[in-house]
Amino acid sequence: MSVHRSGTARRLRALAVGTLLAAFSLLPALPSSAADTPARGSARMGMGVAAHDGQGGTPSTGDATQTEGVDVAGYQGNVAWSTLWNSGVRWAYTKASEGTYYTNPYFAQQYNGAYNIGMIRGSYHFATPDTTTGATQANYFVDHGGGWSGDGRTLPGTLDIEWNPYGAACYGKTQSAMVSWISSFLTQYKARTGRDAVIYTAASWWTQCTGNYGGFASSNPLWIARYASDPGTLPAGWGYYTMWQYTSSGPTVGDHDKFNGALDRVKALANG
Repeated sequence: MSVHRSGTARRLRALAVGTLLAAFSLLPALPSSAADTPARGSARMGMGVAAHDGQGGTPSTGDATQTEGVDVAGYQGNVAWSTLWNSGVRWAYTKASEGTYYTNPYFAQQYNGAYNIGMIRGSYHFATPDTTTGATQANYFVDHGGGWSGDGRTLPGTLDIEWNPYGAACYGKTQSAMVSWISSFLTQYKARTGRDAVIYTAASWWTQCTGNYGGFASSNPLWIARYASDPGTLPAGWGYYTMWQYTSSGPTVGDHDKFNGALDRVKALANG
């Protein structure tokens, strides 16, 4: 009797060990989305462009009708503005805020540093339409570095609206709900500052998440994101781009941009 029990116990232990080993063998195949999701606040302009739209060539050099710019965020720390100035960069945007939960800890060095070296500067807000309303985020942006002044060297604030790095690409919103959210942000931003905000986006995201809505084109300048030799097809309504983010792998600071005009046109946008 004792021999029978002992054999049964051994078989049960072996079965349990085998089950555990089989379970562990499956672990590498389990989804790692949680580990791959970045921390809230770490989003930046163009974060999803290369992954969704690819990365091709760069614009031809020496185009006198365009003015070089950069955009920066907290992950870049203290920026070497003198190096950028000496390389020909004449305007810059700094991430000020995200949602209603994050402000850039390097904002002062980046925003004021660009101004002090002689650049025309502005700030941008990374939108998270799944967390709070557009108007609420516009107020948060203005209250945390997104304001505007008529000093001739401050550009209007930019709404950075693109792929959601923390979840569903369109933040769980229908196309009409996304348009309403953007409209709420833009309306409140203008009420607070007197300026129409710039819209930064990628054509493919805009088509997917707004249905290629064209109703903002008459008042809000377009900052298009496309890492290629040309800006490609623009979202509906806009006949031209004002700014174009053309690479995330530029010298000194990765994100480089072209303003569609000479420096006097950059100044004109700053002046309103």
